[in-house]
Amino acid sequence: MKKFNIKLMFSALVAVFMVGFVGLAIKAPNAYAAQSTVDLGTATPFAILAGTPAITDAGNASVITGNVGLSPRTSADIGLWCSQMTGLSTIYGVDAGYTGGGHGTLCFKGTAPDKTLVDNAQLDLTTAYDDAAGRTATTVDTELGGQHLYSGVYDTASTALQITAGAGALVLDAQNDASAVFIFEASDAEAGALTVGSGGTVSLINGAQACNVFWRVYGATIDTTAVFKGNILALTSITVANGANIEGRLLARNGQVTLINDTITAPVCTVTSGSGSVTPKLPNTGSEQNTTSLWAIGISSGIIVVLLSFIIAQRKRVI
Repeated sequence: MKKFNIKLMFSALVAVFMVGFVGLAIKAPNAYAAQSTVDLGTATPFAILAGTPAITDAGNASVITGNVGLSPRTSADIGLWCSQMTGLSTIYGVDAGYTGGGHGTLCFKGTAPDKTLVDNAQLDLTTAYDDAAGRTATTVDTELGGQHLYSGVYDTASTALQITAGAGALVLDAQNDASAVFIFEASDAEAGALTVGSGGTVSLINGAQACNVFWRVYGATIDTTAVFKGNILALTSITVANGANIEGRLLARNGQVTLINDTITAPVCTVTSGSGSVTPKLPNTGSEQNTTSLWAIGISSGIIVVLLSFIIAQRKRVI
């Protein structure tokens, strides 16, 4: 009778082990190589960069931290004032046509070297745009609001991207890796736009940084009071409605940038301590991390230890 019990316990042990193994296989997140950043080159110091026909700000109440540039359009079409620029932020143009709306031109540079600088920034923006476009993406829902995503490249089946306040915040989780990169892809066609609804929010957690978030889109519209993170690389124009707060860059290759009473802050990456880098995390599943597999392993291991102890005790009793 005791031998029968031992066999039964051994069978149960094997069954528990198999359950834990299957749980690990099903629940464990897929592993992906760490994603490299998108190099903005000489466009990096710019909070706003536009092509044509203008950069405008209704009421001139927006606050800009970071440089502003317009190329190839003339500097006369830069509608921001020096009083809106914080610190050492500079407005660059392709010529000396900037007027500053009668509020001074001390923050403006429009000599030949400055034209070269802003022209090169536009060229580097194009290179960055193409780089982002060449990445292999994971497809997620068009509605990004309410999703919890990890480092990786994402697109949608509809070719557009949207964040609606009612759907919840888009949460970008770096898993304590300050170098984690997030890239969102939309179509080069007109349908490939980014739309952030009124009050829409992008939330960065566990070390995620706005400097490492990139939105490659045809065009972008950010509605009132939105809280947005990341660098918009737009083929055409970017429009930001009243009262939005953006930690990122508005970089338009061929179009204009339109503001109204907004806060735009070009992000600066924080370097980690020690060697300046951290071990990259692997999951890139497009969903919240699943810890069920870890629980399955722990519980299964505990049960196995108990059963082994019981079997050993039973054998001693038989002997």
